[in-house]
Amino acid sequence: MQQILWAEIAIKGTTGVVLIVVPLIALALAGIEKPNSGLWPRLTGALILAVAVSIWIGLTYPEARGSIGPAALVPINLISAAILIAALVMGAAAPTRRGKLIVAAGAVVLLALGFLEIAHA
Repeated sequence: MQQILWAEIAIKGTTGVVLIVVPLIALALAGIEKPNSGLWPRLTGALILAVAVSIWIGLTYPEARGSIGPAALVPINLISAAILIAALVMGAAAPTRRGKLIVAAGAVVLLALGFLEIAHA
């Protein structure tokens, strides 16, 4: 179970830092439509990074209270994947084929993490 959580820390931590540091460039490289300002991608990156840090705190300090555990990560991952899949189905995910592929890959990764956490809980 710890390997799954460490993988989730790496994926979410990297994504969060990239969205905080270079949000508009990251969206342009991913083929996702850029907003007028970098506020919302940065805010999303901060939330993703906060989840990663909370998982890390729970793994590093098991006696710590208030960290996100596997029981909370399952709905976070599955609901996030459902939102990405809904955007793909409605055609609002991204204007380019590369963007749609990246959104689909993100949804698959989130589904895989969610189901792996269910299987190992």
